[in-house]
Amino acid sequence: MKTVLSLIVIIAFITISCSSEKKGGGHEESHDDHGTKGIVVLNQRQRQALKLELGTFQMRNLTTVVKTNGQLEVPPASRADVTTVIGGNVKEIKVFHGDKVVKGQPLAVLEHPDYISLQEEFAELAHRLEFLEKEYSRQKELFDNNVGAGKDYQQVKADFNTAKARFAGLKLRLEFLNISPDKVIAGNITKSIDILSPINGYINDVDIKVGTYVDAENKLFSISDNSAIHADFMVFENDVHLLKIGQKIDFTVSNRPGEELSAVIFAIGNEFESNTRSVHIHANLTDNPGNLIPGMYISGHIHTDINFTRTLPDGAIVTEGTKSYIFVLDNEDVAEHGHDEHGKEESHEGHSHDEKAEEESHEGHSHDEKAEEEGHEGHSHDGHNEADGDNQNMSFRMVEVITGQKDGGHTEIKLLDSLPDNTQIVFNAAYYLLADLKKEETEHNH
Repeated sequence: MKTVLSLIVIIAFITISCSSEKKGGGHEESHDDHGTKGIVVLNQRQRQALKLELGTFQMRNLTTVVKTNGQLEVPPASRADVTTVIGGNVKEIKVFHGDKVVKGQPLAVLEHPDYISLQEEFAELAHRLEFLEKEYSRQKELFDNNVGAGKDYQQVKADFNTAKARFAGLKLRLEFLNISPDKVIAGNITKSIDILSPINGYINDVDIKVGTYVDAENKLFSISDNSAIHADFMVFENDVHLLKIGQKIDFTVSNRPGEELSAVIFAIGNEFESNTRSVHIHANLTDNPGNLIPGMYISGHIHTDINFTRTLPDGAIVTEGTKSYIFVLDNEDVAEHGHDEHGKEESHEGHSHDEKAEEESHEGHSHDEKAEEEGHEGHSHDGHNEADGDNQNMSFRMVEVITGQKDGGHTEIKLLDSLPDNTQIVFNAAYYLLADLKKEETEHNH
């Protein structure tokens, strides 16, 4: 009897040992499969925390590049310094620094007694010119009929022509002062004049105060038309031979970080700056986004030839050792992963039920311990439901790539295995996904 019992114990021990080895081998195989696939699954909450950005491959011109710096400028025809023709005292200022103005808009009001004297002189001369014109016609008719004296005719003619020239000059001066000559002739005299804007643009400087006297040599306002803004770059002499009119320049502006603008070269300077040995390069903006101010610092690069290639932002690429990787959206693995997770939960629940049955069949098992086991089983099920709350899981697969040229925060990508052009790629959190993947592999090893 003892021999039979010993044999049964030995057989049971061998069976349990084989079962344990089989389970351990299965776990090892599952771990290997996970490491090979390189899959990371993120729920909606995790993606929001990472501010995950997805996008596709971008075709960019990564060729011979000339680095350049400069500033935004407006052409001389789009700048204006406003002055007055005749000096006067500032009565009113109608604009403020930064205001947008249109051509012909009043900027300030000046007043001075000289304005009144000028209008009086013009009105008096206008009436005198009317008399001289009639007298000139009368003397000419007498002279033509050999009735009047030639001396009288010549005198009247000279007086008339002098008054006419004087009248034209005073009329122009009034027009320069924005005073209507016709109103002056009609007797409407004004003591003040309006200073008008000569161009459309923005007020850059206001150099006057109310009550101060300004003369023709004083600058009252400075205006620039920012709609005509262009990029003024400086290129060193050893790169000038690579430049041509019509080439594209990609650049960034200090007040618009992360946004890239473009311009096209329309003029190349013909002389060097003596202190920097560089040449001015002028380029028209392809698209003016607004809020650009002359004098802003810009930094750009010029592509001297054309060779568009597949690129990704630097944040989409992660390196491990000597290899580079990207993470692509894997929709097929989302469904597979979700099915596996559900299977694992069911398997875990089934295991709990088996243990529960085994515990119930075991002699001496207390009612309290049974209730505790049932409570533990219920907690596992709630956990499964909570996991279902973080729905909309997305699966990302790590793909090895070869990197090439870099420019402006973008890197050339060469694929070892082809991917569809519309493949969704993680743009900004590749390092986090790699760290998460390594963390899972470490946990599986343990």
